[in-house]
Amino acid sequence: MSIYLEHFAERFAKLDGQSLDCLEDLYSDDVQFRDPLHQIDGLQALRTYFAALYAHAQDIRYAFAGADEVQPGQGYLRWSLAFRHPRLAHGKPVSLQGCSFLRWQERVYFHQDYFDAGALLYEHVPIMGGAVRWLKGRLA
Repeated sequence: MSIYLEHFAERFAKLDGQSLDCLEDLYSDDVQFRDPLHQIDGLQALRTYFAALYAHAQDIRYAFAGADEVQPGQGYLRWSLAFRHPRLAHGKPVSLQGCSFLRWQERVYFHQDYFDAGALLYEHVPIMGGAVRWLKGRLA
């Protein structure tokens, strides 16, 4: 396991709404953050995104399952996310697995998350959730 990725994962897992100043220790000022639902450019925009995330979701927990450095300054983190949101799954816990591709020098300047957006969001929204689960069942 990459020591850089291991330290990044440990610090990232400790983030919460009161520790967002730590983002500047993890990410460069010009960071690019991407996931299936967002494209965020710059540390200030990333801080705003995380502030909204921690303001609306509760019990956010990341568990990191592994880290692989594919070449110096580039690697993957595999993770599980658990959280509750009042507008998803009637406030019950939601869990999700994914991975993050990171590029870094001293700090991460590119962060791309890969996960099933349906498992995160669409399956837990009233009415739409049933339709998505039905469709996934039909395709399986």
